[in-house]
Amino acid sequence: MHFDEELDARGLLCPLPILKARFKLDTMSSGQVLKVISTDAGSVRDMEAFARQTENELLDSTDDGGEYVFHLRKG
Repeated sequence: MHFDEELDARGLLCPLPILKARFKLDTMSSGQVLKVISTDAGSVRDMEAFARQTENELLDSTDDGGEYVFHLRKG
């Protein structure tokens, strides 16, 4: 999937992957896509909730052998 920015949140625990994603998205333009890579299993639930509570769209969420990859489109 095409993405404009990437955030490596490996090794960070809740709530840091979400906070870092929020800060990164704040620097991006509407419509751009952020790829987030996390090793925190809780980030799956957290990213879904984050997308629902903000104007950002969770395009996909995948588990790649203990690394969770998310694509978020800035609203």
